[in-house]
Amino acid sequence: MASYHGPKARVQRRFGEVLVPRAKYQKILEKRPYPPGDHGKEKQYRSGRRSDYGLQLDEKQKLSFIYNIRERQLRTYYRRAARMAGRTGGNLLSLLETRLDNVVYRSGFAATIWAARQWVNHGHILVNGEQVNLPSYEVRPGDVITVSPKVRNNVHLVEWLESSSNAPQYLTVDKSKITASLVRTPDQQEIPVQVNIQLVVEFYNRLT
Repeated sequence: MASYHGPKARVQRRFGEVLVPRAKYQKILEKRPYPPGDHGKEKQYRSGRRSDYGLQLDEKQKLSFIYNIRERQLRTYYRRAARMAGRTGGNLLSLLETRLDNVVYRSGFAATIWAARQWVNHGHILVNGEQVNLPSYEVRPGDVITVSPKVRNNVHLVEWLESSSNAPQYLTVDKSKITASLVRTPDQQEIPVQVNIQLVVEFYNRLT
C-alpha cells in the first residue's frame, strides 16, 4: 500500500477496526460496520479461514497505513531492522516510531500522522534548534523537538495540545513550551500500534 491520501475512514472500514484513534473514526465504524463499496453490506467482513499470506498482507498494509509510508520505504526499514541485533519485529517498530513525523504526532503537536508530516514538510519543526523538513529523519535519544515560533499560536496546534493524551513513556513533552524529547529508544511492548508485527516479519521473510 502506497502512502495514502484518500478517505482515512475507508481504509479502516476495510480492515474492520480503528487504526487512527480519533472519535470520528470510531463513530463511522460504529455507524457503518461493514466494508466500503457498493456491496459492502452484502459481503460483510471476510469469514472463515484466511490464508497465511492474506493475514500477513493485511498486517503489513496496516503498518504502512498507520505510519503513512510507502511499500518501498517499509521494505527498506525491514531490511535495516533485520541487520540489527535483537528481534527484527521490535527493531522495525522502533525505527518507524522514531521517524520525525511520528514523534511530532506522538508528542501531540498534530492530530494525525498526516498532519504531522505536513508540519514537517512545511518547515515548522525544529530538531535541536535546527529546521528539519524531512519526515523520515531519525530522531535520536536526547534530541529536542520544538515547533517554529511563527506557528506556536496556531489554533489547530493549541487545540491538538489541549486534547492530546499522555505521551508514551519514551517521550517527555512540555506542552507549555511546546517541546518534546526522545528519552530512549522505545521498546516494542510500549509502542501503541495495533499490528501483529510478527506477521509483518513473516511476510517479508517470504520474499527473501
